[in-house]
Amino acid sequence: MPASPSSRDNGSAGTVGMIGLGIMGSAMAANLVRAGFAVSGCDPVPAARSRLRRAGGTPRADAAAVARTCERIVLSLPSVAALDQVCDAIAAHGRRGAIVAETSTLPVADKERARRRLAAAGIVLLDCPLSGTGAQARVRDLAVYASGPARAIRAFAPVFDGFARARYDVGGFGNGMRMKLVANLLVAIHNIAAAEAILFGERAGLDPAQVVQVVADGAGGSRMFQVRGPTMVARGWGEATMKVSTWQKDMGLIAAALAATDTPAPLFAACVPVYNAAMGQGHGGDDTAAVYAVLERLAGGGSAPSAGAAPPARRPRRAARR
Repeated sequence: MPASPSSRDNGSAGTVGMIGLGIMGSAMAANLVRAGFAVSGCDPVPAARSRLRRAGGTPRADAAAVARTCERIVLSLPSVAALDQVCDAIAAHGRRGAIVAETSTLPVADKERARRRLAAAGIVLLDCPLSGTGAQARVRDLAVYASGPARAIRAFAPVFDGFARARYDVGGFGNGMRMKLVANLLVAIHNIAAAEAILFGERAGLDPAQVVQVVADGAGGSRMFQVRGPTMVARGWGEATMKVSTWQKDMGLIAAALAATDTPAPLFAACVPVYNAAMGQGHGGDDTAAVYAVLERLAGGGSAPSAGAAPPARRPRRAARR
């Protein structure tokens, strides 16, 4: 449960910085405000800063301004270049003894470089990727894979409690990302498996919405089936909680880690062409639930329909012979 505001220290210890206010960062910032924290955040996109203000937070001009005012900072960043830039600003303007939780999905080697950069300035960096989609982030349904110094993780615990339902301390720095890649391998597979199953049910004459309701409650269900199944049925992938284009970065990290560890992964390998096809069919800005449209097209549905369009009519089928 989130710590109550009275259980936290006064002043800057009750203030949390949020650098990166995209799909995940904006949701986490809003939940931290609801948990009683004063949230200072920054993002290069004006609309993201406006969302923070509406949620009750305080937009800052840049990462340096956040670092000057916060001893607890959460990073939710899109790229290694952004990580390098932000950590340079924190190292130059942050407070010695500050703790920074890096929640992005980025290569371990790059996070390790950032850790050393901040350590030289007396600042602790934790590797803390998240399990969950943007939709889950909005309702505080995230799990944190926290790695790094145990004492720093404990000190940051009230902040984690403010935006996540669970935290797992998985050991030394970098283990958070390693655990995240294991989880994302399954997400990649389960997302396509959900689309495949729903399409199968639809083409067999079942109501897709009922397929999701019934199957999600049984042994065949998965978290991705529960989370993305309704989006697939509603053809709502135009409102992204994880863009296909962003997911391609995660797929590349998984593939590299599999190669580095000589791990056979035939199911993951089978997923790659489907996500590539989603990009090729113009779904880069859509949610990864858009793999449903890719499978529809493979099934002979013609051109990939736009999100929100009515599903193609089913052709009549002969009754199965006994």
